[in-house]
Amino acid sequence: MILSLFAAGLLLVQGPPPEQSASSSEQQDLEKTLSESGSSPVEYSRALERHLRKYPKSERRGEYERVLAQAAIDLKDKRRILLYGIPAIDGGSRSGQLLDYVTRTLLDRDDTASSERALKYARMLVEVVEGQRRALTEAKQFEPMRGRRLDETEYALARARTFEARALGNLERYDEAVAAAGHGWAVCPTEENARERARILERAGKAQEALGAFAEGLALAGDRTGSADAGKDRLRLAGLSKQATGAEGGFGEALLAAYARVEAAQAERQKRLKAVDPNWAARLPLEFTLSGTQGDKLELARLKGKVVVIDFWATWCGPCRAQHPLYEQVKQRFKDRKDVVFLAVSTDEARETVVPFLKAQKWSPQAYYEDGMASALRISSIPTAMVLDREGNITSRMNGYIADRFVDMLSERIRESLEEK
Repeated sequence: MILSLFAAGLLLVQGPPPEQSASSSEQQDLEKTLSESGSSPVEYSRALERHLRKYPKSERRGEYERVLAQAAIDLKDKRRILLYGIPAIDGGSRSGQLLDYVTRTLLDRDDTASSERALKYARMLVEVVEGQRRALTEAKQFEPMRGRRLDETEYALARARTFEARALGNLERYDEAVAAAGHGWAVCPTEENARERARILERAGKAQEALGAFAEGLALAGDRTGSADAGKDRLRLAGLSKQATGAEGGFGEALLAAYARVEAAQAERQKRLKAVDPNWAARLPLEFTLSGTQGDKLELARLKGKVVVIDFWATWCGPCRAQHPLYEQVKQRFKDRKDVVFLAVSTDEARETVVPFLKAQKWSPQAYYEDGMASALRISSIPTAMVLDREGNITSRMNGYIADRFVDMLSERIRESLEEK
């Protein structure tokens, strides 16, 4: 937090381009004010506020307000989040974080004006996050961690839609509120969304539907968006059940149906994310699918039952080129073993360099791109040789190599994995 404020301060005291610069006296005043504020984020913010009071018509007011809004977020200061966040947004900022915090803070209020403004900002946030989601789903080229980024983006989009629904509900526009919440649920089912739909539906007098939505929230209990209180949840479930069925204990069927709906929704979402990035949830080696340099795909799960040797390398890595003939010697030692598989896995970010490199070096044209596996397995240096046993467990990891011992060392580790039961 202190670092972010300090960085923002540096930008402020350095000043904008000459054609946008504040008066020299104001700039000098700013430098003096900030230099005297010390390293405390609170004092830094107060110093910048004093500067704004002294120069209320500063040409850089919008910039100062954006910095103060970010500082308020860091400090969790709700009053200042609105004091500086609202003019920053109205001045053109479309920061997703700023829109999120300002909208959420407005929704904590009960007045109509705050709900109307929250609705406006929630829809801005939907537009921002929807654009990010569209860019991820429509990208033609490989992007590292694409699936996980899409997962996070869809959580954010569901949250933005839930904010929109809450604002509409506060304004008693219930049909629109339920539709907005439904859009969020379709993108990413969350506990927060389900609870909000239940609240809106109950206020709209639709007790049966409210019970179903609340039950979905219970089925998702524990996800990152929830704020469960077991005692309150029990009372609320009983109350909704009484409204919907006439009996406080009549919620069993609604709960069972909700669990089935949540399971189906989550399965559909996982299927959709996997279509974008087959490795989005992969953590273990055999969970990955690797793209091949010849246009093929390799599901590592198909190699279960075999010992797998993975060579992580890159075109720009000199030691990788020096190790390669030694690695080939190891492959020759096991060339007659059908239960040993060798995989050359490139860690290059610039994928277009790999195939020309393989041709120029006269290496085998069959190699694979790491597709997120290197990060998941914490490959921090190359070359790295990794050995997986028949169950896909990592039994050996050799970072770098010792030239006169590499062939024997790797061969021995492969034999050990072959002998393990």
